[in-house]
Amino acid sequence: MFQIGNSLVSEEIINNDFVCNLNACKGACCVEGEAGAPLDKEETEFLEKNYDLIAPFLNEKGKEAIEKHGKFIRVEKDTFETPLVDNKECAYVVFGINGTTQCGIENAHRANRIDWKKPISCHLYPVRVKEYSEFNAVNYHRWHICESGCQLGDSLKIPIYQFVKDALIRKFGNEWYSELEMAAKELNS
Repeated sequence: MFQIGNSLVSEEIINNDFVCNLNACKGACCVEGEAGAPLDKEETEFLEKNYDLIAPFLNEKGKEAIEKHGKFIRVEKDTFETPLVDNKECAYVVFGINGTTQCGIENAHRANRIDWKKPISCHLYPVRVKEYSEFNAVNYHRWHICESGCQLGDSLKIPIYQFVKDALIRKFGNEWYSELEMAAKELNS
């Protein structure tokens, strides 16, 4: 681990390669698991305010789940996540012709209906950020369903931190990412 600002960063995001391989996994991370996508408080407010702009990009099952459970679920006092459809896929997921998942929120963004790409936890994946009172922990989340992403990243020699560059900049800023790049150079020399 090393520190950048108030973040403790795992060396695994530098030392491991990864590139999502949607052709192989079909976006299983949006379907598998026991919970919805983690959301920040600000993201819940965005969903409340902009749901009517996102809804046309969702399927009927997703809209029904959101109507039943809400636009987000409060898990604990300050912990939120997206609702699920029948305890499976995220309610904001839609399926493409070949069965690959797409994010309805991201589709609304691509259509210039909203100015928010998707939840930062999704954008960062396979990096997970855990916020504590004094610092953030930035870690690599290993999941067997992402094995094809590890293999593709390894074949292309793209480290995790480079794969999620845009998301890390979105979360922490350009200066933070520049410091991460310098740390990566030092670790690799």
